Amino acid sequence: MKKRSRASGGEAWPSGLDRFAVVLVRPDSHENIGLAARGMANTGFSDLRIVGLDRLEAPAFRTAIHADDILDSARFFGTLEEALDGLPLVCGSTARVRREFPLSSLSDAVRAVLEYPPETRVGLVFGNERTGLTAEEIGLTNIRFRIPQAARQPSYNLGVAVTLTLFEIAGRGEPAPVVRRDPPLTRAQQEAAGRRFGEMLDGLGFMRDTNRAFITGRVRDIFRRMALTGKDRDVILAMFRRGLLGRPARIKTTRSPHGKS
Repeated sequence: MKKRSRASGGEAWPSGLDRFAVVLVRPDSHENIGLAARGMANTGFSDLRIVGLDRLEAPAFRTAIHADDILDSARFFGTLEEALDGLPLVCGSTARVRREFPLSSLSDAVRAVLEYPPETRVGLVFGNERTGLTAEEIGLTNIRFRIPQAARQPSYNLGVAVTLTLFEIAGRGEPAPVVRRDPPLTRAQQEAAGRRFGEMLDGLGFMRDTNRAFITGRVRDIFRRMALTGKDRDVILAMFRRGLLGRPARIKTTRSPHGKS
């Protein structure tokens, strides 16, 4: 298939956008994949990962105006877990309000991402056009966000949703001040921490046979949403260990001049 070079000129987007990966999960429409790639080219992003497909068809290239290079370098994965390898911080987009998954606005989600050190690699996950992300897929994300829209319109087109998200990131111009000095744990470390915390809760007698699976899942979800750093994990582990040991906390008292506390 004939390649078209990306157009030159236009706005100069900020550097460092190569740390972001756009992940499309089980997309139905190849045209929408092409539109997402075009939005990536428009805003300066290049890492495209696709879950559930093993190749692209001609319609994707027809809509990816001047973005063939992004499609040509796209990577294909069988599962979302595989696609998120090497991405410690993951944001998931959803059009549905879900009681069990607290949602941020798009602007708040981007603000939270930009609080991390600039070397932190980030995944931006978008679900299927009709069904969106499953509960299990949303559960793999650290930050869940919803793009505002008119109440009567159910959802944005996939290509539009991708472009709006990328514009929100790139369009901020000057980098935000780094609030979190340490990067989040790797995904493998996040999963290991969630398992360890669950085991400690079980050791404290917090779980029963009837609720163990539910509590374990909720604990893992909570710690994913926290996007812990190594220092965060170590502090929480130390608190749990103290609880398991059953040692009473030392309470400092201040004595009055009369010898009474």
